[in-house]
Amino acid sequence: MTMTPLAPSAPHTGSGANSATRDDYLRSRWDDALVARMDPVERLIYRSNILGADARITNTGGGNTSSKISVKDPLTGETTRVLWVKGSGGDLRTATKANFASLYLDQVLNLRTLYEKYEQRGPKTPAEDSMVGMYPYTTFDRNPTASSIDTPLHAFIPFAHVDHMHPVAVIALATAKDGPALTKEVYGDDIIWTDWQRPGFELGLELERVCREHPNAKGAILGQHGLINWANDDKECYLLTLDLIRRAQEFLDARAGEADFGGAKVQSLPESERKRVLVELLPWLRGKVSAEKRQIATVEMRDEVLEFVNSHDAPRLAELGTSCPDHFLRTKIKPLYADWNPAGANVESLKKVLDAGLTQYRADYAEYYEQCKRPDSPAIRVSSPSVILVPGLGLIAFGKSKSESRVTAEFYNAAIGVMRGSERVSQYIALDRQEAFDIEYWLLEEAKLKRMPAEKPLDRQIVVVIGAGSGIGRGLLARLVSEGASVVAVDRDADGAVSAANEIQKKVGMGIGVAGSGISGAGQLIGLGADMTDRGAIRQALSEAILAYGGVDQVVVTAGYYPNPDEKGEVGDHEWARAFAINVTGPYLVADEAYKVWKQQGLEGGLVICTSVNAVVPKAGSFAYDTSKAAANHLVRELAVAYGPLVRVNGIAPATVIEGSSMFPRERVLASLAKYKVEHDPAASTEELRDRLAAFYAKRTLTGQPVTLDSQIRAITAFLDGNFSKTTGQIVNVDGGQAAAFMR
Repeated sequence: MTMTPLAPSAPHTGSGANSATRDDYLRSRWDDALVARMDPVERLIYRSNILGADARITNTGGGNTSSKISVKDPLTGETTRVLWVKGSGGDLRTATKANFASLYLDQVLNLRTLYEKYEQRGPKTPAEDSMVGMYPYTTFDRNPTASSIDTPLHAFIPFAHVDHMHPVAVIALATAKDGPALTKEVYGDDIIWTDWQRPGFELGLELERVCREHPNAKGAILGQHGLINWANDDKECYLLTLDLIRRAQEFLDARAGEADFGGAKVQSLPESERKRVLVELLPWLRGKVSAEKRQIATVEMRDEVLEFVNSHDAPRLAELGTSCPDHFLRTKIKPLYADWNPAGANVESLKKVLDAGLTQYRADYAEYYEQCKRPDSPAIRVSSPSVILVPGLGLIAFGKSKSESRVTAEFYNAAIGVMRGSERVSQYIALDRQEAFDIEYWLLEEAKLKRMPAEKPLDRQIVVVIGAGSGIGRGLLARLVSEGASVVAVDRDADGAVSAANEIQKKVGMGIGVAGSGISGAGQLIGLGADMTDRGAIRQALSEAILAYGGVDQVVVTAGYYPNPDEKGEVGDHEWARAFAINVTGPYLVADEAYKVWKQQGLEGGLVICTSVNAVVPKAGSFAYDTSKAAANHLVRELAVAYGPLVRVNGIAPATVIEGSSMFPRERVLASLAKYKVEHDPAASTEELRDRLAAFYAKRTLTGQPVTLDSQIRAITAFLDGNFSKTTGQIVNVDGGQAAAFMR
């Protein structure tokens, strides 16, 4: 890419969601006929799901709901009150019964006496933390779901149903300098302001006091945090939640000016230019932020984000950081703002700004940790930013997976909406740094992180599969996704690649976002069309991978071609050329283009090329295929020498993988069965004929085992997941054992 100056587009003048969008996201989704068939717990789950369906109501993994339900105690047979409340780590949008804790309500309330004893012994934080360990003793019906720290907020409110959400519009009031007065102006006596207090037992007691002293109140704004409201009917509670958010949203909208955030300081680049710059920038940037741990990127360029990052007030507000605890647990204490103007500049100038900014950010984060740490604080975590703001381009979020970086982008997008609202009506204020630290490095939060499943073998890895529409490539996709990789499925047949990606997404239930999050783009897996014999097409496919995930770690080339003989059984010049174009030139072009990305990242990468045992076993009638695969074998060795030590290059050499292969159409299978005089019924199904041929081939191997798709997939995955991290330049036969193909 040439380093030409960057030309800005026309300035953006929007100011947030319009009334149509607002009315849609706050319309009731309650279905009386559906709910009538549910039991009380099912109704709670339903309420939770429809509240969690829009990020403007509550963010992914945030907020919680509860219902107090009278049931028969399985121990005593007596009627008892049970608190059903969303447990630790669940997400309202996707919650099932397994995500809800069930507790004997009276036993939870009786923990007050124990809490008072803990308080008398010493500091409040240890007292709060100790209470979390008491909730399992109050478990109803052996429910294994862990209770969250918000459990007391629900228990001590003397109403049957409670919703605690993180609505953007309400948090805008909760983070405003004049929050108490604004709460009174918007809600009168319906909603009571409470100052910031960390979620836990003490806050539950505070909400009990609010209910006692304000018997007509319908809820409370939790300063710096969010909204909590209550009712004795679950539908009424749900509709109240929507109404309270609507009142805040309408209050903010009525005060919208021509431009938020002090107006535009920088103009956005045109979309095509933004993408060009990002393709050049992201691999380099990903390498920089992955110095401690490899990261996956999500890019957000929607109008509201651009309006913020381009504005006069963005540097000031970005430095303040986020406020809602759920936000900064994802976005860290603050983002990195790149003080860069694309007008007349180029990508190299942006890299210099970001390089200096990253150095300063890490120093600031280390200072923040040293100033705020407690004697028992966990060790400092990754000090690179998880959110980077670039005027003219947008927002770049990072995380250990595509899902995590998407959610981080969602959270900062919500934070922008919060700051927009606060600045319209007052002045945005962030949470106190010490309080923020105590949340980020809370021992309970650390314990939650330690309880999370270990990272999968291919977490943090971006894998591009060329030839993903059929055969080994298509079969490989599901394995890669299950092991945590972000995957780009590429095939000459674009429909085949997209179909393969969609099929896997259906199987594993992969989603691509939450309504209202504003986050667009890829999920964990995308399908693309590209002919690997066309350098431009490969470059474009890799550019799409970069825009989707930030770079490329591993490339697997499974695409291959078996030339078709003419009516005389001979391979013509065109077929000879095509065999070499697909089996040799194509993998070379893929490798050459991918290496440019690997060099920009500076992160270790891997390349696996599928060749064939035919490369070392000459056969009559297949010399075009065999010689092209022999050339591919040597290509592996040459690339390993050229790309080391940054990139490991290896090959796998399958033999007669018939299952799912596009190189074994019915006609070839029938011809092979006839050639080897294998008894068969010509009218049998293609699958039956393939099985018969596979069984014949298996008998000719030393193991006597058929060579399956799974055996190839396992071999490829071993090269990708680090099991062969010290191996390069090697060809591994996966052929059932053929002496003729032994290493010479």
